[in-house]
This record gives sequence, C-alpha cells and structure tokens, in this order.
Amino acid sequence: MGACPLMSDAGLDFNGKTAIVTGATRGIGFGIAAELVSRGGSVCVTARKPDELAAAVAALDPDATGRAISAQGSADNTEHQEAAVAATLKAFGRIDYMVNNAAVNPYFGPLIDADLGAVRKIFEVNVIATLAWNKLAWSHWLKDHGGAILNIASVGGFVSGPFLGAYNSSKAALIHMTRQLAQEMGPKVRVNGIAPAVVKTDFARALYERDEQAVANRYPLKRLGVPSDTSKLAAFLLSDDASWITGQTVVIDGGIMSAGGF
Repeated sequence: MGACPLMSDAGLDFNGKTAIVTGATRGIGFGIAAELVSRGGSVCVTARKPDELAAAVAALDPDATGRAISAQGSADNTEHQEAAVAATLKAFGRIDYMVNNAAVNPYFGPLIDADLGAVRKIFEVNVIATLAWNKLAWSHWLKDHGGAILNIASVGGFVSGPFLGAYNSSKAALIHMTRQLAQEMGPKVRVNGIAPAVVKTDFARALYERDEQAVANRYPLKRLGVPSDTSKLAAFLLSDDASWITGQTVVIDGGIMSAGGF
C-alpha cells in the first residue's frame, strides 16, 4: 500500500468535512478514503484486521496529522458500528459523509443451490449492516446537519449471472435501498450509489486473475477498472458539485453493459 496522494486537481473541496468509510483498508474503499483526504477531508476507516487498519491509516496520514483514524470490527457488528460513530464524533466532531463499501461474498455458484446460511451472511453485511450504518450516521449527525451517503453497489445488481446470484441479489437490494433512503432523507441528505463492473482489487481477483486481458477485451474500453476510477466518481457524488443528484446508482463499467451485459 503506497502513501496517500496529497495533491488533487479538484482542490480542497472536502476541507473541514469528515467521512466514515467502511471496508477501507484496500481496493475501492481505501481509494475513496484517500481521495477524500487528498482533497482536504478527514476519515474514519473501518475493517476487521488491526494490522491492515494501521497500515491504511499510516498511508492516509503519513505525517500523523490526525486526519485519519480507524475503527476495528466486523461491518455487521452493532457494537463496532456504534464505536466507530462515537470515535469519529470524538475525533472530528462531525460525520458529513457515510460511505458504505464493506461487503462479503462467501458463496460462488448458482443461487438455487446456495447454502442459506451463506446467503443470510451476504444480506446481513451487504444490506442490513449498510442500513444500520446509515441509521447511525443519520441519527447522530446527518438528520440535523445534512450531508451525503454513498452506497457501493455493483453492476451485478442490475443483471443476472451464473455464479454471483446471492451477491448480486444483495446489491440489487442495496440499489433500491439507495432510492428509498433518498426519498426519506431529503432535502438535507443526498443518498447515491455507484455500481462498478470488475475493478482490480483483491476482492474481485477471482473474476480476472486467470486471464486478465481476455476479461478486459470484453469491455469496449479494453481494460478493467482501477480504484482511482471509482474514487473520482465517489468524490463527485459526495461533493457539492452533485447537489441536485440523489437516489441514483451510477454505473461505472468501462462500457461492458452497453456491449451486451456483464
């Protein structure tokens, strides 16, 4: 994990603002946290592994300015959720943005054959826990002060597929939750999502590692996504530049859906 980039063409549009980013020690989550910090923001990053959290905080805040903190625990653990919110408020006094990136997928195969315990875990982390994080951010800050929520979905939430049916169903639920909460939480709070296709992260490695170029050739842009692609979009949707956008889940897929599906 490299050092956090501290320069950005977008300036310091998140100066004085704070975000909680779940599942943020690597990949898409870390990229979003790094983008917000590079543009003046402060972050609380969450994940399960203490060593990865320590490395993430060191990369996000190499000068130890205090603009990045961490909270360790499972995303679907109620005590962890409450502790992370409390730690963020104690450190920064505010929670302007809630970014829900943490997700699991313990099952790969047809949905009809899925172990129901695995499906319950997928929905517990990817859907129920996301709602719980949003409720906490809402009750502790957003309801009174405003802000924005960003849910990280997937293009799989829009289409069917042979092996990720349980995961994709959870992301379809998240996409609808995004629409529902946007209606309920306006006008002070905007709620949006992003739906990436395959982004080169450890989480998605099984989808491309056997033959990355063959997978990339299916995309009109002939490459897979990288975390900086998603982090730039995420920052836009959280920023005031997107002040009239809510309830939307924006597809970022290198064109693959326009080429016939994912």
